[in-house]
Amino acid sequence: MMLFLKTHCLGGSKGINFIDSTHIKVCHNRLIHNQKVFASVVERGQCDIGWFYGFKLHLIINDEGEILLFYLTKGNVDDRNIKLMTSMTQDIFGKLFGDKGYISRALADLLLGNGIQMMTKPRKNMKEFNISQEDKIMLRKRAIIECVNDELKNICKLQHTRHRSINNFLMNTMGALCAYHFFPKKPSSSSASMYLLPAGRLLVLLSTN
Repeated sequence: MMLFLKTHCLGGSKGINFIDSTHIKVCHNRLIHNQKVFASVVERGQCDIGWFYGFKLHLIINDEGEILLFYLTKGNVDDRNIKLMTSMTQDIFGKLFGDKGYISRALADLLLGNGIQMMTKPRKNMKEFNISQEDKIMLRKRAIIECVNDELKNICKLQHTRHRSINNFLMNTMGALCAYHFFPKKPSSSSASMYLLPAGRLLVLLSTN
C-alpha cells in the first residue's frame, strides 16, 4: 500500500504550497497509563486543543488540495524541526504557506536557501511582515489544508483508538491517505470563498460545484 500511495496518490508542486500538522490520538488522556500497544513509539504532544498522546501527521498540499508529502512523527516533535522540514521540502518549490507555529528565522533562512519562501502571519507581539496583497490572500486561503485534515479524520477515519497493533495503525493511516486521493472534489484555493465576519474573524466556504 505504501508503494501505491507514493506512486499514484501524491500530486506535484505548482509553486503554491500549504503546510500543516494534525494530531492523531491513540487513546484518551485518562487511559495513557493503560496503553501498551503504542507505549514505546508515541509521546505526549500539545496542539491547539490541548495535550494528547499519539502521533503527528505533517502534510504539504498544493493549491488544488492534492497531498504532495506526508510525514508521521511522535506527538512531541516540533513543526519547525529542521531535519523534518528539510526532508519534507525536498521536492517542492515556490512559496510555502503555514500558520504561526512555523515562525522561525532559522527555518525561513534554510528554506530560502533552497529556493522556497516561507510565508506566515505574524504573532500579536510582532511587527507586520512586509508581504504583498496576493500573499495575504493566500495566507487566508491556508484554511484549505485544515479542511483536508478534517476530511481525513471525519470521512477517511484517519483517527480512532481501536488499534490493536502498530501495523494496523500504519495500514489505517495509509488507507486514509489513499482514500482521500480518490475524492472527486478536494478543497482548493480556487473553490474557497472568503467572507470577513465581525471581530475580524474569517469564514471560508468551499464550493462543491
